[in-house]
Amino acid sequence: MRCRHGHWDRRAFIGVLGVGLATIMNGYGSGFSDTAPAAQQPPPADEVQNRAVVLSQGPQGPQHIALTIDDGYCTDCVTGYVDFAQRTGIHITFAPNGTYDRVWAPHAPVLRPLIEAGQVQIMNHTFNHPYLTRISTSKIQEELEQNEQWVMRTFGTTTHPYFRPPYGSHNATVDNVAAEMGFDRVVLWNGSLGDDTTVSPEFLMSQARQYMNPGVIMLGHANHRTVLDLFDELVQLIHERALQPVTLDEMFGTKRLPAPG
Repeated sequence: MRCRHGHWDRRAFIGVLGVGLATIMNGYGSGFSDTAPAAQQPPPADEVQNRAVVLSQGPQGPQHIALTIDDGYCTDCVTGYVDFAQRTGIHITFAPNGTYDRVWAPHAPVLRPLIEAGQVQIMNHTFNHPYLTRISTSKIQEELEQNEQWVMRTFGTTTHPYFRPPYGSHNATVDNVAAEMGFDRVVLWNGSLGDDTTVSPEFLMSQARQYMNPGVIMLGHANHRTVLDLFDELVQLIHERALQPVTLDEMFGTKRLPAPG
């Protein structure tokens, strides 16, 4: 599975969803891609050598959908997503890379209270967004630990136990190294906005209509501006389908865990 940079949406949500949501609880510059073949036919969650659990989809029983937004090298896009979350109360999981600290850090004062309230969650997406299957074990550890420390300093929260491998590229070695560090939930996806590159508004919305359904882990990216004018339409779609956006913690019944050591 691949992913072209990580992680969704702007403007008003409007009272109804905001109230409903309040009750519940992937990259380097423009040259990288986070596109996942599995977004078409995702495998079910499975165990990797009994150490890590690969999460490709959520439970289909509830009307839950997990909005996950990767990377964040577009200043306006990150601002748009943060504003969207703050104004609407929508629950969302961000997967930022620490290499984009200059873009994310200014939003820490807004995001910290949302994180503490359980509305926003941060998962590990590595610091520099490398292909983890192409680097050494020690480098894998360094990427995850560096990003974890950055998230803790910047947002006052841990990313354990969730991590999304850049480009969706992982194997048993990657999964086990991550699991030994406390990252035993490998987050993939079974729905995508397709915005790992610059796309048209029509294409992005066609992706949303195709994939926004119960049990979907939806992948979006805070890298390209197209989504900024579509937040209202995305929210309307969520409302029409009676979906309830939740964080990964809420979807899988986990809680924020203290960093090991």
